[in-house]
Amino acid sequence: MSMVKESVDVAVPLHAAYNQWTLAEEFPRFMEGVDSVSRLDSRHNHWQTSIDGITREFDTEIVDQEPEELIAWRGMDGEAERKEVVTFRRLDPGHTRVTLAVDLRPAGPGEKAADVRGEVDRRVKGDLRRFKEYVEERARGRGGAG
Repeated sequence: MSMVKESVDVAVPLHAAYNQWTLAEEFPRFMEGVDSVSRLDSRHNHWQTSIDGITREFDTEIVDQEPEELIAWRGMDGEAERKEVVTFRRLDPGHTRVTLAVDLRPAGPGEKAADVRGEVDRRVKGDLRRFKEYVEERARGRGGAG
């Protein structure tokens, strides 16, 4: 099992960072290997991913959500065991620290090999870097950090 925890400071207010993360349908814009995410209901999403030549579909369930503080979810695919928590901390009126913790038990030899190579760690770092670019660009496009 891999446990990865990374943070990134984004130049947007807390509500903007949190609200962007609640739009799961936009995850493919900044998450590597995520082809699509569709909302099934207020607590469940369906994911389609393609990572290292392995295509997978699975559902996730939001198990905890505190507005402008955290969102926690778990995978429900029966193969890979996955738990993720993203937290948001206001640094000042225009900056927020976003921390993503991923706890993953890979399924199958391909995913286990990717885990050993540090792919989960690399992917989390890259996803947060791309989230920073994405949310800041969207804020600039709206003419402010709003």
